[in-house]
Amino acid sequence: MNKRASGVLMHITSLPGDYGIGSFGQAAYDFVDFLKETKQTYWQILPLTTTSYGDSPYQSFSAVAGNTHFIDLDFLIRDKFLTKADVKGADFGLDPEFIDYAKVYEARRPLLEKAVKAILADKKEAKKFEAFKSENANWLADYADFMAIKEHFDNKALQDWDDKKAVKRDEATLEKLRKELADVITYHQVVQYLFFSQWAELKAYANKNGIQIIGDMPIYISADSVEVWTQPHLFKLDAECKPRYIAGVPPDNFSATGQLWGNPIYAWDKHKAENYAWWVFRIQESFKLYDYLRIDHFKGFSDFWEIPGGDETAENGEWVPGPGYD
Repeated sequence: MNKRASGVLMHITSLPGDYGIGSFGQAAYDFVDFLKETKQTYWQILPLTTTSYGDSPYQSFSAVAGNTHFIDLDFLIRDKFLTKADVKGADFGLDPEFIDYAKVYEARRPLLEKAVKAILADKKEAKKFEAFKSENANWLADYADFMAIKEHFDNKALQDWDDKKAVKRDEATLEKLRKELADVITYHQVVQYLFFSQWAELKAYANKNGIQIIGDMPIYISADSVEVWTQPHLFKLDAECKPRYIAGVPPDNFSATGQLWGNPIYAWDKHKAENYAWWVFRIQESFKLYDYLRIDHFKGFSDFWEIPGGDETAENGEWVPGPGYD
């Protein structure tokens, strides 16, 4: 028989820290020590993926890439990629109890850019980065392209990019943009290396102290994501990558108009035709990060509420069967 065990749900953002948001820094290691001391077995977290408009980890630019807000600045100082003077005076927001995401984003970006330059200039570290790049080639290049091009178009959502050839992945257009944005593309690759390196160290520490990590995988991804850009056939989209149907839940006692999440709906027949390869990949990638995996809104595999794409409430949706036991 399995022994009974318990744990605590504490997302990384909620850990204490001096730089406006929780991180993979010393406070995370202290939290592992607390879990061990109180005889816990599990540390449950929310998705570690990037956050977009609204700052929710359930609306991400990528199903795989990590949230670079979690890269710890003190550890970058420890590793000599930054100095204390670099972070002094940066404005991460003044309220110790609330995260000012805009300020965190603005203050961290120049610091991470400086750290990236230091990493690329360090032969040993640059070699480790190159190894990470080749090990993660199946998603990293596309993700870095997506983020760099998105920034080039003033951070607009994919569907609103100024150049529709870029939305449709016209090869000549992409080649031109890759040359033009080479440094920004490299930046997005190196910060992913930093994210995964710091998380691997933290997870190893937790596991060594008998703490298992329960991760969280959102069932849906954002319409403004690298997956919608590179694999549009896996979603119910129109010719401009706009969702024909979106996710949500119907009206109930808590909400008269239901909940309109806005995520694109999967074209499950296409997933089935590919033997659910994208889901297999997603789960494999998740187990590189976590010991156990919780799939958010798992019910969506049974049936899901499908709402017409242009609607502003969830009222006109209908229940549609999902892939079920497949």
